[in-house]
Amino acid sequence: MATDTVVVQHAAVDGGCCKKGPGYATPLEAMAGPRESLIYVTCIYTGTGTEKPDYLATVDVDPSSPTYSKVIHRLPMPYIGDELHHSGWNACSSCHDDPSTARRFLVLPSLVSGRIYAIDTQKEPRAPTLHKFVDPKDIIAKTGLAYPHTAHCLASGDILVSCLGDKDGKAEGNGFLLLDSDFNVKGRWEKPGHSPLFGYDFWYQPRHKTMISTSWGAPAAFTKGFDLQHVSDGLYGRHLHVYSWPDGELKQTLDLGNTGLLPLEIRFLHDPSRDTGFVGCALTSNMVRFFQNPDGSWSHELSISVKPFKVQNWILPEMPGLITDFLISLDDRFLYLANWLHGDIRQYNIEDPTNPRLMGQVWVGGLVQKGSTVVVEADDGSTYQVDVPEVQGNQLRGGPQMIQLSLDGKRLYVTNSLFSTWDRQFYPELVQKGGHILQIDVNNEKGGLALNQKFFVDFGTEPDGPSLAHEMRYPGGDCTSDIWI
Repeated sequence: MATDTVVVQHAAVDGGCCKKGPGYATPLEAMAGPRESLIYVTCIYTGTGTEKPDYLATVDVDPSSPTYSKVIHRLPMPYIGDELHHSGWNACSSCHDDPSTARRFLVLPSLVSGRIYAIDTQKEPRAPTLHKFVDPKDIIAKTGLAYPHTAHCLASGDILVSCLGDKDGKAEGNGFLLLDSDFNVKGRWEKPGHSPLFGYDFWYQPRHKTMISTSWGAPAAFTKGFDLQHVSDGLYGRHLHVYSWPDGELKQTLDLGNTGLLPLEIRFLHDPSRDTGFVGCALTSNMVRFFQNPDGSWSHELSISVKPFKVQNWILPEMPGLITDFLISLDDRFLYLANWLHGDIRQYNIEDPTNPRLMGQVWVGGLVQKGSTVVVEADDGSTYQVDVPEVQGNQLRGGPQMIQLSLDGKRLYVTNSLFSTWDRQFYPELVQKGGHILQIDVNNEKGGLALNQKFFVDFGTEPDGPSLAHEMRYPGGDCTSDIWI
């Protein structure tokens, strides 16, 4: 088996030196790629009270540039009310051996309206343009799907998009939308009758002929704000769904139980020969590791637990960390997670995936920072709040949410908006004053995190008023959109 792996990897490297498809031949080659100079950021007015379309912001992240840490371009969408959320590419490293493809179009699914935009970043990377969009009426008519979320490119050139429900917001209607390379609706990816109970994120691993998806909740529930009763009512998920790849047959459902409520982001290790990965369970604030058994089935185990705070002056007596995003460095050495409510970002060494070790932690917001009405009650009965530093005179708003790591693993970018409805509920000041992007300096040798005081992108000063910043992508790809085969 080890010999086969070496042969496959060697072939991939050979293909990389002779062909010029998108991305990189291996994750380690990607790690040696050029430093990022631009970041594309989805920015949201939907749900904020500002009647303007959401937009894609281009941010200059080149320290030698006079516009460093500034928004240098804004591309508004043609409609109001989209709620741009996650993003993906039309082609990534999975197409590396195909010289006819290029990482040209950034795919922007709109979680609320159901539109899917294709943004051309190739003509002018600093000022991308709208190429076309997929009409939600067309998607519903041909597939019955709505509420699109995660988009991943496939080696075939097609684009796969997870959809969280039907047009009425019912979770039972969710599934996977397949678009061709020209963004035409091809149909559903999964076999008939093999739709998951809930949908959200997914990751495929061709060498193990597997795709695994996660489960947030019913759009009819989460679009109205978070209600704990909805969890009891069964409107939120706690399962992983294991599919055969690329066939779309639902082979296994893993029940994560009461310690795995609201499993959101999912990532395999980047090395395509590895048959393990992690999923962040938001409500119970646990990282769960999943892995393949010798018989080909899949299992899971609790890997990292973020202890809830005992708090005063909040809606509940205990506050979960709420792990809303995490990622894995391209060399599979470190895992980073964001606790949106607590306000901290953590770095774990996962060189031994069965034994993660906490290596760094930094506080960049949260509900228990000094100045908040909420206080944490310690075991001895005393109370405290967390000291969160200012950046360039700005008090940090909200909590750390989406994160993106530089290819070399030395810079971690952080936004603070989760979903406009939930932002209004938990961080009303964030909606009033706008989001921001921070940069965390990473020690990726010995471990450690530090807030960079030279970098601050303030979306509270946007021309059309404060906006919310969500997911980030580099023009050259990154560790949460590229999949190797």
